[in-house]
Amino acid sequence: MRPAGARISGVERRRRVAVTVEQCWHRVPGGTATSTLGALRALAERDDVDIVGVAARHAEPPPAAFALPVPVAHLPLPRLALYESWHALRWPSVERATGPVDVVHGTAVAVPPTKAPLVMTIHDLAFLADRSQPTRHGLRFFERGTELARRHAQLVLVPSEATAVECREHGFDADRIRVVPWGVEVVPVSEEAVEAARRERGLDRPYVLFVGTMEPRKNLRGLIEAMVLLAGREVDLVLVGPEGWNEDVAALVGRLAGTGIAVHALGFLPPDDLPPLFAGCAAFCFPSRREGFGMPVLEAMAHGAPVVTSSGTATAEVAGDDALLVDPDDHEAIAEALARILDDPALADDLRARGRVRAEAYTWDRTAEATAAAYAEVAP
Repeated sequence: MRPAGARISGVERRRRVAVTVEQCWHRVPGGTATSTLGALRALAERDDVDIVGVAARHAEPPPAAFALPVPVAHLPLPRLALYESWHALRWPSVERATGPVDVVHGTAVAVPPTKAPLVMTIHDLAFLADRSQPTRHGLRFFERGTELARRHAQLVLVPSEATAVECREHGFDADRIRVVPWGVEVVPVSEEAVEAARRERGLDRPYVLFVGTMEPRKNLRGLIEAMVLLAGREVDLVLVGPEGWNEDVAALVGRLAGTGIAVHALGFLPPDDLPPLFAGCAAFCFPSRREGFGMPVLEAMAHGAPVVTSSGTATAEVAGDDALLVDPDDHEAIAEALARILDDPALADDLRARGRVRAEAYTWDRTAEATAAAYAEVAP
């Protein structure tokens, strides 16, 4: 059988690429699902690739917020059994579900076995910086996945130079690393939509917004301690994101009792609900200690939020000089940056405008172009 990418009479056919999409069914899909879906939507519009998703056995499709834009082939095992079998036994192969493919692209920590060239996306190696933050099972899974990616991937795609540095420091061949930044979809937001979102959520005062999974690396503690220092101001705190692991959110929020700052914990919201919240916030604060990219920062800037985020990690790379950068372990610095934005409307407006311009450079079409180039590199 001729491979899908073979040349016929000098004409190159579309490469058939299997892309792992199981994270769309995870309890906390996170940035791995969001970034994969953004890239897949753009790849599906190209004429040089034919994409098929690969997932475990499921009785139902993923939640509507993570609906897939490509057909999905399912392997016969449920997720946990599939992940364990992939990492321990290197079975079953992707091709059992998809048939022959030219390239397999693993988009999360689970490294699929395949006879085709393997491209892996490494989002970050944060677990290596602090092994106490993941669960015991998560740490074992991450370590095994990183080892297999280092051993088997012909190319490793990373969303930032910060992650490229981490990979090189942990034994990945520099010649196999390709930096492929993520994109953002800008949804126009009217003033009416912002007001409707505020009414629906009971947000009748200016608010600082945080969006992310509730887990220690995101440094919700640092944000809460900074908000304590803003006690007495006419400002509230809005937390958006699913519960993750190893974080007592209720205890953290309790630190704000008596400060006059109300906390609106909205939990997970569908992506379509976020643009009005970004556009309506007084400031967006994302003081994560370590990120592979920092998608919420880009989304906030794209929708006109003045941003406070962390120096020394990928969020600084994404935000550049168009946000206020702080040491995430210095809650006084976080509070000072937020106060600057809250007290200086001209600064806030300047950051809103500059952030929008910076975000325009991050398109999913650019992500798809670089990703398709990687496929062509491993399967010429």
